[in-house]
Amino acid sequence: MPSRLLLALLALIVLSGCGSGSALSQAVIDQATRQGVAPDLMYVVDLPGYELAEQSVGAVNEEGFGAFYTAPDGRQVEMRVDRGPYTCAGTCRRDGDGWYTEHEGRQEYVAVRAGHYVRLACPAGQVDRAVLKKAAEGARQAVGDGTPSPPPSPVERGDLPENGDGAPIQPTGPGG
Repeated sequence: MPSRLLLALLALIVLSGCGSGSALSQAVIDQATRQGVAPDLMYVVDLPGYELAEQSVGAVNEEGFGAFYTAPDGRQVEMRVDRGPYTCAGTCRRDGDGWYTEHEGRQEYVAVRAGHYVRLACPAGQVDRAVLKKAAEGARQAVGDGTPSPPPSPVERGDLPENGDGAPIQPTGPGG
């Protein structure tokens, strides 16, 4: 009996660490939060051959989340996460728990969640439909450690006087 309990506890410890890591740095999470992104809408996906371009992370609409995944050859897949019902442009086909569509040379797969959706979009044929579906359906929240980074300190200018009206020191030269 004790060996079963030990095995169960070991499995619980190992499994509790699965999927808890964040593919976003805390600085990027903080930046997106300052832009108005709702923390519960920050997601990451596993898309073979593509990596998250952290500089692309930002706000979409009122509090949604957007980012691009890029391949070494420059191909891009756009990810958007937003609240509300998904509105299809073009012809949508139900596929698993989401929707697949091709419209005007682009393809997208949308995984519908409770109250929001995760959308991956790219040029048609760039990513296999099954791969796009698996990535969207496997999207997971990208949460930091819960401790926001301290705000950046002010830049030391060096040209502001220690007394007076605080105007920058501008030494006069010829003609001034």
